Amino acid sequence: MARQRIIIGITGATGFVYGVHALKLLKALDVETHLVITKPAELTREYETEFIKEDVRALADFNYTISDIGAAISSGSFKTLGMLIAPCSVRTMGEIANCVSSNLLTRAADVVLKERRRLVLMLRETPLHTGHIKQMLAVSEMGGIIMPPVPAFYDKPKSLNDIVHHTVVRSLDLFGLEVEDFPRWGEELKP
Repeated sequence: MARQRIIIGITGATGFVYGVHALKLLKALDVETHLVITKPAELTREYETEFIKEDVRALADFNYTISDIGAAISSGSFKTLGMLIAPCSVRTMGEIANCVSSNLLTRAADVVLKERRRLVLMLRETPLHTGHIKQMLAVSEMGGIIMPPVPAFYDKPKSLNDIVHHTVVRSLDLFGLEVEDFPRWGEELKP
């Protein structure tokens, strides 16, 4: 049986760590990952983290340049569970909402939507104006899911990594992927 596949997009919005953490969890789940990182995301990586570009790319099974519009993930015949964009910039969301495919990341997202697969946008922007909200509505009406990385505190996080982990696990839930030893509301929580 073939491994499950998922596309991971990382944009220039703050929160590069979300995409990296998703790649780590997916590797542990033995899910095949296809990674696209935007040029602004590379700048964010340098500003926000100590991650080395090659180390991040090594977490994925397949890497694509943002301009590789003919990559496998640009075709609907290439089957995946869908796509997680973590973090997702407002610019990227706007392109997706308006069916603009100016690069491989937005083309792959458009393909995921047209094939009726799962698209999850971990939107990183606040506060929001009416234009942002209209773009969110457009993506939602097309079948995408807007999932801002809003922390939960019922599991009593002790570190920033705990907060990131909770958010990323919840995003993977949306693809039917199960991360073990994850505290859930209504179930016994770790002390």
